[in-house]
Amino acid sequence: MNDIIKFPFYAKTTLILVGLIAFSFIFYAGQDILIPVMMSFLFAILLFPVVQFLKSKLRFPHVLAVMTAVILFVLVFIGLFVFLSFQISDFVNDFDKIERNITIHLNNIQGYVRDNFHLSSREQKQYIDTAAADSVEKGKEIIGTTLMSFTDTIMNLTLIPIYTFLILLYRTHFLLFLSKLVDRKNHEQLKDILTHIRVAINSYIVGLIIELILISAMTTIGFMIIGVKYAILLGVVTGILNLIPYIGILFAGFLSIVATLTGSPDLSIIIGVIVITIIVQLIDNNIVVPLIVSSKVEINALISIVGIIIGGAIAGISGMFLALPILAIMKVIFDRIEPLKPWGYLMGDDLPKTYTWRKIKLPLFDSEEPNHKVIVQTAAIAPVFTETTTENIDLKNN
Repeated sequence: MNDIIKFPFYAKTTLILVGLIAFSFIFYAGQDILIPVMMSFLFAILLFPVVQFLKSKLRFPHVLAVMTAVILFVLVFIGLFVFLSFQISDFVNDFDKIERNITIHLNNIQGYVRDNFHLSSREQKQYIDTAAADSVEKGKEIIGTTLMSFTDTIMNLTLIPIYTFLILLYRTHFLLFLSKLVDRKNHEQLKDILTHIRVAINSYIVGLIIELILISAMTTIGFMIIGVKYAILLGVVTGILNLIPYIGILFAGFLSIVATLTGSPDLSIIIGVIVITIIVQLIDNNIVVPLIVSSKVEINALISIVGIIIGGAIAGISGMFLALPILAIMKVIFDRIEPLKPWGYLMGDDLPKTYTWRKIKLPLFDSEEPNHKVIVQTAAIAPVFTETTTENIDLKNN
């Protein structure tokens, strides 16, 4: 019997919501296992063009091409880590200056409070000691959690290259597995989904890398102009932390303010750091992200923010970082499965991006004029599902 059971709207909606809740619970319960695997999946998509280049242009065997790509990937991170380590070691040597300059600012703040709120230095010290005593236990818990998180991070940094290598090595094997799960008449639809997932994720990650470079460069130049010591270190750190939505840039700004105290206690330098950080963020949020990052993943701002908050609640910083790629994958799937298309449209962003005013293109935000004429074309290669080994796979264009 090939009878198709049709559920009413409320039943379909309920099943979809139950599925999303179940997915969220599984992700929360198994985050220690799933997060490294999902990170590796993203990096595998990023490295796939490198593997294809090594195989097609340099005639590398499949295993050697995958190994070379992963080793190059690891070496880039090791180089960045070594650079930051040398810079941080110099920064630590100036800790005495930081402490001395912080004391100067604290004395100035105490003087301001004493003059305007009529609290003596002794009374202020009592308030601070009371607050510090109440937070000792919380501080111990935070330190313990941080150490555990650091241990988990080291473990993940070891596992991610291994997972990435294995995902690339057995890529064809996994594709054939998916083809066996899906009815043959739906293979074209499956190929379309997989191809667009790879294009969307690869473009998104490349966009993040470009954003990291631009933010690092702009911050470094700005800090150099106002005379901040360790401008290069702070610029790179700001670019990296900016990848963490919301809290990353706040922590980067605080770190930059503290680092300025290695050179001078002058308050104008701190104000300059704040101004530079705000200017860079305005450029990032209004120019870099819309043109480079958001254009790669067509998710509207409301869904993006809600998804990032949910990801952070479920899996912390890693969940916030993975939220947008997961949403992009969900949207690609929803857009290509008929019953889920309304949800894909809900997640999408079909507003016109620009309008022309006096021959100048400006951003357009008008929900009354949806852009239904956007056609995305790509020369991406779609996999052909054939019985073959993981070392060889026939490819053809869509």
